[in-house]
Amino acid sequence: MSRLHLKPGKEKSLLRRHPWIYASAVGRAEGNPGSGATVEVRAADGRFLAWAAYSPESSIRARAWSFVESTRVTADLLAERVRNAVRRRAALTDDSTAIRLVFGEADGLPGLIVDRYADQLVTQFQAAGVDAWRDVLIDALLAATGCRGVYDRSDGATRVREGLPAISGVLRGSEPAAQIEVQEHGLRFHVDVRRGHKTGFYVDQRDNRRRARNLAAQHLERSGREPRCLNCFCYTGGFSIAMLAGGAEFVHSIDSSAEALRVAGEHMALNGLAPERARWEEADVFTALRALKGAGPPFDLIVLDPPKFASSHHHVDRAARAYKDINLSALRLLAPGGSLLTFSCSGAIDVDLFQKIVAGAVIDAGVEAWLVARLGASADHPLMMTVPESEYLKGLHLMRVG
Repeated sequence: MSRLHLKPGKEKSLLRRHPWIYASAVGRAEGNPGSGATVEVRAADGRFLAWAAYSPESSIRARAWSFVESTRVTADLLAERVRNAVRRRAALTDDSTAIRLVFGEADGLPGLIVDRYADQLVTQFQAAGVDAWRDVLIDALLAATGCRGVYDRSDGATRVREGLPAISGVLRGSEPAAQIEVQEHGLRFHVDVRRGHKTGFYVDQRDNRRRARNLAAQHLERSGREPRCLNCFCYTGGFSIAMLAGGAEFVHSIDSSAEALRVAGEHMALNGLAPERARWEEADVFTALRALKGAGPPFDLIVLDPPKFASSHHHVDRAARAYKDINLSALRLLAPGGSLLTFSCSGAIDVDLFQKIVAGAVIDAGVEAWLVARLGASADHPLMMTVPESEYLKGLHLMRVG
């Protein structure tokens, strides 16, 4: 068995059951482990710390499978973890046919992402350990779900940092349909698992789309007037469709992708929504937001769901300026009593920093706002309490007062 011996004092995070072992913490490797190999991790004083998957090219040199010395990392253990992950999410299928079945460290499978769209599974093997157990994990997924098709989207930058090639394609079954229809809280969407963002759809925003829908309905009930809504970085229109279903009079949606906007228009028809209730604008959101100032009546509900602005801690300052820019513009377009749902999916921007950035935008906009709720990913993306970094999606629900 290969071993990693940590430098003195570098065992503290593992004793708190944080599963990542950085290269800078490793004193020496014993046994010449290969990529994905299971290694025994010991402190400088010889104490057992964990069983982990080795990644010789990554700054995260190993990811812990278990902190129990008697555990053996076997096919049976990993198959059991897959079964448990699927079982824990069984109740969510009542609300949606687009579900995250495996969420990496939270399910004891570091680096593995699995989403289910109807009867199609989509995987992302983002770390050397799960990549080494690929066939075992796929067999377990098919057995646990009854699905027959697995499409791989291991084509992100994370694999490159792991020293693994970016790949995508069919792993089991046949080529998936160009559009897979899913339903979410009674709404219908098309998902392209081969070319869409992430694994094809933003399943992590399911609960927040329902919130936007409910806010639109509440505005109509409270004021007797259908709300005017704005959705920025709208992608294929998930929030837009939700707000229209909630009774929005009109939704103005902005994205830089013509193809995403085309699919968003299809979602209007798929859900029986009148096309005149929506405007789809292909534009840079930063520029478009500034152009909207003074161009019409204010909006009653605004959604800001941008892509990742900070891919690492090196980009935090630049990202903070970008988040403040769009929130400042949005707050100036928000009607008194209106709601802003604003999000960050940048892991390098933590919850406290994001709230401070948005608070700065509130101050500079010269408005008063309440923080109604802090928002996060849907329930199928649980936060591992010992891994706060897994809380990548942060959101705030603000209401403008006065």
